[in-house]
Amino acid sequence: MREIEKERQMIQSIAQKSVQKIVAPKAAEIDTRGLIPQEIVESFGRQGLLSILLPEEYGGTEGDVTSFCLVIEEVAKTSGACSLLILAQGVGSLPLILKGSVLQKERYFRAISEKNTLAAFSLNESRLGYDGETIRTRAERKGDSYVLNGSKAFITHGGVPGLFCVIALTHPSEGVKETSAFLVEGDSPGLTLVRREEKVGMRGTFTADLILENCEIPAANLLGQEGGGWSIVLNTLTVAKTAVGAQAVGIAQGALDYASHYAQERVQFGKPIASFQAIQFMIADMATQVEAARALVYEAAARIDDGAGATERFSAMAKLYASESAIRVTTDAVQILGGYGYMRDYPVERMMRDAKVTQVFEGPNPVHRWLLAQDLLRG
Repeated sequence: MREIEKERQMIQSIAQKSVQKIVAPKAAEIDTRGLIPQEIVESFGRQGLLSILLPEEYGGTEGDVTSFCLVIEEVAKTSGACSLLILAQGVGSLPLILKGSVLQKERYFRAISEKNTLAAFSLNESRLGYDGETIRTRAERKGDSYVLNGSKAFITHGGVPGLFCVIALTHPSEGVKETSAFLVEGDSPGLTLVRREEKVGMRGTFTADLILENCEIPAANLLGQEGGGWSIVLNTLTVAKTAVGAQAVGIAQGALDYASHYAQERVQFGKPIASFQAIQFMIADMATQVEAARALVYEAAARIDDGAGATERFSAMAKLYASESAIRVTTDAVQILGGYGYMRDYPVERMMRDAKVTQVFEGPNPVHRWLLAQDLLRG
């Protein structure tokens, strides 16, 4: 077995043990309370699950995108919210990995790996189109500082004063061509965290808006060069879409596992419902969808890791297909449990609620269908 495969299996095993020990006993409570306990955040941090993509020299795990997806899938089988904690942390850290200077990496990677500082990718705005042409947040250079004004919406980890990668326009007349990326610390004057959203699913994570009012940051907090922000956005979203696909696979697998076990235990008409052909066919279709989605997700991850072509195309396909499969599989799991499936005493209704957002965030699925069609028809 190649060394890289051993490393991936080791990281996945760490995640699996962590889920069994600290996540599974609290998964229902996390959803009910709408809060991931700090002990889980700290445990994930100690085990390197909050710094999977970070270089080893800065205290990270130095895993690749495939490892990142394996961990997200493993955690998502039990708790969508806890998997989103890891997913958002990786995506929030990625711009710094891609374009951070040595000094930026030394300062902020240490904060992430040693202090469990939560990172957030801050692109979305309330009226932002997926192409970025409607970004309204501005960054104006003033001497040795930049002054940011605007707002960001639907930011995972937005309610936590951690580290934000904020996408803003440095020369508004040029549009998306002059988009830049900035590192903004959560306690920066002029940055306000507001309006925690009450969500249908993924309830344990904070999702909030950011308001930037004359928020002054050092010019040294520019990531890369002025005007280089949109390439950071595209590369970050390619990984993010693949990771969402892994999350959707994990949620679907968790629902399939629970429904399969239930069907073998639940007795109707004197026999387990798993003996009825209608249930057997449902489970067969569910399993097929999960495996097909998983294959597509890890093909996309492998292409990113290997530097192969068509990474954006495959990441979009992975996110699109896996999220659609997760909705079908979790809905069927609820159906197999019957009335109990609709009750909060059983996890499949939570899995169904968690699965829904995978169709929505990191670009809604209709947009990905349109983009894929444009890409495919050009060729």
